[in-house]
Amino acid sequence: MITLENLSKSFRSTSGSIVALDDVTLDVPAGVIAGVVGPSGAGKSTLARVLSLRERPDSGVFRLDGLNTGTLDERTTRIARSRIGVVPAGGSLLGQRTAAGNVALPLEQAGMDGPQRRERVGKVLDLIGLTNHAATYPDDLTAGQRQRVAVGRALVGEPAVVLADDPTAGLDDDGAAGVLAVLDRARAELGATVLVATQDTSVVRRIADDVAVLEHGRLLESGRLLELVQDPDSLVAQAVLPAIDPATRSDYPGVADVVLVGFAAIGSLLPEAASRFGTDISVIGGGVTRIGETPVARFRLGLAGDRTDSALGWLAERGGSVRHLARGPRGSVSDRAA
Repeated sequence: MITLENLSKSFRSTSGSIVALDDVTLDVPAGVIAGVVGPSGAGKSTLARVLSLRERPDSGVFRLDGLNTGTLDERTTRIARSRIGVVPAGGSLLGQRTAAGNVALPLEQAGMDGPQRRERVGKVLDLIGLTNHAATYPDDLTAGQRQRVAVGRALVGEPAVVLADDPTAGLDDDGAAGVLAVLDRARAELGATVLVATQDTSVVRRIADDVAVLEHGRLLESGRLLELVQDPDSLVAQAVLPAIDPATRSDYPGVADVVLVGFAAIGSLLPEAASRFGTDISVIGGGVTRIGETPVARFRLGLAGDRTDSALGWLAERGGSVRHLARGPRGSVSDRAA
């Protein structure tokens, strides 16, 4: 659906040229939620503007459904833009319009007739959970509700792609959860491909299928989220998995870190390995989180017994990501693989 090939974009400033995107190559399959994560200034907003066809890259190619958008004339660019819904960063609603009026705005601009427009707006208000607030003005909505209206306005044209720029910024937990639920429904019920640019890695952990990490305009890492978290050296694993205190101490002769994915693996593999190989296996650090609906554990294990290596090998054969660690003086644990 979305393909970027060696995409670069710079801006001029009083101090010289600022590189916002630097040779970015990325694929986002159709029908997924992809998270683009990085700190302020990483290039996320510039990427969103390029993907919304509001900015042209200096070099490289952006393909939408295989179509090279750099070859489009003004008319076909407008047509392509109509397939892309944009949720801008910050407040974007018109205060003099109700929730329904804000959602309807793109349809009015497109010249859709009244009955069809009202039907479409009604469906979107139901999707964003604000049917009972159709006649409410933005000032009387919560921040989370206002952002859901902004998402609804992006969805009302039934786009193939939805771009959300930092959609949970400044929201409390309930407000953020509501916005993310709407984006997930957009993918599930409308079949849209959703790309979310955010500084908040918890957003990626909660709804993303794919993830890309940007920093200073460069793509550092990308791929399927559940695959990346199984690599303990990946930036994504370090950002979204439960932390392990580097000061963790162990009296066990063996120490290892393991990542386990799924209910069955987390619930049964460790006790079964201990039983099969006569090994004492104890969790001494880490914890469990969720990637979407899938539980994922990162544990630091203390091990004792003659067959600990066999137990760890058995865990790896069954999908666990296992890393042996070295014990330092007085039971301290080194992050270096043994």
